[in-house]
This record gives sequence, structure tokens and C-alpha cells, in this order.
Amino acid sequence: MSDTLVLNRNYYAIHIMDWQRAMSLLYQGHADALDENLQPYGFEDWKELSASMESHPGGFINTVTYRIAVPEVIRLKRYDRLPKGEVKFTRRNIYEHYRHKCCYCGGKFKTNELNLDHVIPRSKGGDTDWSNIVTACIPCNARKSDKSPREAGMKLLVKPTRPVWKGSISLLKFSLPMKTTWQKLIDAKYWDSELMK
Repeated sequence: MSDTLVLNRNYYAIHIMDWQRAMSLLYQGHADALDENLQPYGFEDWKELSASMESHPGGFINTVTYRIAVPEVIRLKRYDRLPKGEVKFTRRNIYEHYRHKCCYCGGKFKTNELNLDHVIPRSKGGDTDWSNIVTACIPCNARKSDKSPREAGMKLLVKPTRPVWKGSISLLKFSLPMKTTWQKLIDAKYWDSELMK
């Protein structure tokens, strides 16, 4: 089972949630499931459509009486607002923001080979926020230890920054792996969005 992309009533991507919550919203009638053509289906219609599916990228839930596909995308029926214009401060988003690179040596690493580093250590009053957290490979993180970059004789290659929110494209950019259905929405918003003057 995988995460589900949530659209507001106007088809703007606003959130990514776990499949359990998405199915709950669909079942309660607060959302419609969308197929690959972004056609909306209420719970009963989605259940009927699911019965004719041999496979589905989001997987299936099997109950005693029926099998239902987990929708990759749902659309809320009443909510039409947009999310606040900022990227959430999560480990995944930090890794994506720095492109899985060590901010000290510049090497690109797998997720399990990176740590989060407080530029100014917490023991010296450093905050845990976008202005003080960067990614560091394990050797650089160990070398820096509980020191500032200057004290450790290391150079920080990039200044810690908060990512710039770019609407639903930002929401999807910081969510991996990218699903085909989600990519379709990004492409449509990219080509159909009004350009800034």
C-alpha cells in the first residue's frame, strides 16, 4: 500500500496522506477517488470499478465481502483552500532540499549514508530549524562532531536555507517516489498555470 495524493475541490494538490486516512475520507463521503483520467468516483462507484480491475498501482484492500483499490489520488468534495506556502520541516524534505548531498564534502549519498547536522551544535544553542540544519555524510558528521564548522576546520559548502514553496509542484517535488498519476497532475499544472509578469 502506498500514500495518496489529496486534491482540493478545485483539483490543486494540497497534501499527501497515508492510504488508511484516504480510504476513510472516501468511505465517509468527504472525498472522491480519481482514476488515471482524473474522473471522480464516490465510494460505491469506486468499489464497483475496483471489482473489474485486475491490478492497481496503489494495491487493494480485501474485506470479507469485496476487494477495493487504494486510490492514488483523491479529491476533497468541500475543501477549496490551498496549503500554507511553506515546505514542511521533515527529514525527507531536508534530504530532498540538499539533493542528498553532504553540505561539507559535496558528495552525493544514499539516504542511509547521510545524517542531519546542526551547523551550530545544540549544545552551543543551535536551533533545530531550516536555518541551522544541513545534510552531512556520516564521515563528515563524525569529524565535525559537537563543534562549529570553523572549530572543526571544515567549510560549509552551502548556506542553510528554507526551500521556496512553489505551490503543488513543491508538494509533489518533496514526495518520492513520484507516481505516474501524480506526474500527470504536475505536468498539467505546469503547462496550464498562468505565468507571473
